[in-house]
Amino acid sequence: MKPAVLILAAFALIATGACTDSKRARNAATFGDKPADITCWTYGTETFSGRSTGKVERDDGRIAFVDAANGRYTTVDGECRVIYSK
Repeated sequence: MKPAVLILAAFALIATGACTDSKRARNAATFGDKPADITCWTYGTETFSGRSTGKVERDDGRIAFVDAANGRYTTVDGECRVIYSK
């Protein structure tokens, strides 16, 4: 009976560890201020491709950030992919 408990405990530890990496990355993106590569599309057409100087905020389908190319506060509507730097 003891080996079965150890196996279940090991499995639980492995399963929990897989989630920890993604939770750490999500928290770093949510609470950090790292730059990100941003690409946005509207109706399948690319409408923006650039980089932020820091954190990207999301609100009601819109993202907001400071554009690294010109230093200006920018908002973009559409479907966006945001990839944070390490």
